[in-house]
Amino acid sequence: MKKFVMAACGGALASVVATTQFVGPLLAQEESRPVNVYEQLDLFGDIFERIRAQYVEEVDEADLIEAAINGMLTSLDPHSNYLPPDDAEDMQVQTRGEFGGLGIEVTQEDGFVKVVSPIDGTPAMEAGMEAGDFITHVDGESVLGLTLDQAVDMMRGPVGSEIIITVVREGEDEPFDVSIIRDTIKLTAVRTRIENNTVVLRVTTFNDQTFPNLTDGIAKQIEEAGGIDKVDGFILDLRNNPGGLLTQAIKVSDAFLEKGEIVSTRGRDPADGDRFNATPGDLAEGKPLVVLINGGSASASEIVAGALQDHRRAIVVGTKSFGKGSVQTVMPLRGDGMMRLTTARYYTPSGRSIQSLGVSPDIVVDQPPRRPEAEDEEDESAVNRFSRSEADLRGSLDNDSLTEDEIEQIKAEQAKAEAAAKLREDDYQLAYAIDILHGMAALNGGSK
Repeated sequence: MKKFVMAACGGALASVVATTQFVGPLLAQEESRPVNVYEQLDLFGDIFERIRAQYVEEVDEADLIEAAINGMLTSLDPHSNYLPPDDAEDMQVQTRGEFGGLGIEVTQEDGFVKVVSPIDGTPAMEAGMEAGDFITHVDGESVLGLTLDQAVDMMRGPVGSEIIITVVREGEDEPFDVSIIRDTIKLTAVRTRIENNTVVLRVTTFNDQTFPNLTDGIAKQIEEAGGIDKVDGFILDLRNNPGGLLTQAIKVSDAFLEKGEIVSTRGRDPADGDRFNATPGDLAEGKPLVVLINGGSASASEIVAGALQDHRRAIVVGTKSFGKGSVQTVMPLRGDGMMRLTTARYYTPSGRSIQSLGVSPDIVVDQPPRRPEAEDEEDESAVNRFSRSEADLRGSLDNDSLTEDEIEQIKAEQAKAEAAAKLREDDYQLAYAIDILHGMAALNGGSK
């Protein structure tokens, strides 16, 4: 057996030698001599010419140069890259709030594509994609070894077409396939509603529409509630918000702060640092504020959560955020392409960087996994069977100590309690945040 192994190894070695030709060095340098940038550029030119002239197949020169540029940028960090003209145009469209695709924000980790977060109301969210999922294959083809741009290109396709994504998820024993139908993604940056005297502000992204949507939504909900005195507090829901424009994160933070620093950025040159401060005016008029975050809250979301947490303006609830603490500058290039380059780190008002660490919530609250629908139906039927009260019994006596108005008020409060119980089933983290606000409102005298 040992002889066979050695023979096999020897055969393999002979094969390698037989199929590899060695030619003279492309550029002779003395090992002790400092590397000269221009010599290195000459080396690049030599390699380019050899590939163009001698590669086994004819290559597209423009594609070759583009790949070299992107390779140089992606070697720096996961967020620096080159955007050819088509991708640059797509990015500009996305910041305006409408684009075609699946509806997921992705990054790259350990050679695989990692989902930062699915976007509300998109095909990816409806198909069940979750923050933290790893995408290993697209339509059966592995993404291992591809750049992030190449993997994203594989996921692009005509609106209405199907894509099969293979997912590895923590807690699942085996990879599994997810079918997604591509669609036009129309982002609603902010959705607002009232839950039991609490204004819920669901911010899904930070694009050009975020701050205008937020101000309009707050004004609308306060009016529907009957005035600010009828509002117990506000919940800023940043879960699964992958971030976006720094300017919008600053404006959203400023919306709830009267003064003080919001965020600072520091580049390689100290002179390039910036500091952004709040201006007077709190759209919530000092009412209690809770910020919801999770592992899909990244970048601009973390700026907002960190600023409001450091100023003790809000209680942060949920799970640790993603941990992207760097700033990218998008620079236009000749030929209508763009370069996205990491130029600074950002820091919260207390001077902490959240890079790789994320924002830690003041109160850690996990979102329990949803139970299967069949199990829910069985539990509901069991509750209905055993939740009957005296009032449900035939011939029961009426309550003669309360007026009709008092009875109606009690029934309304019971309906609120039932709605709150249902919310705990649908969204435990949000229900927990509302409970916190109600407790704070009770301590402060409650809504009037």
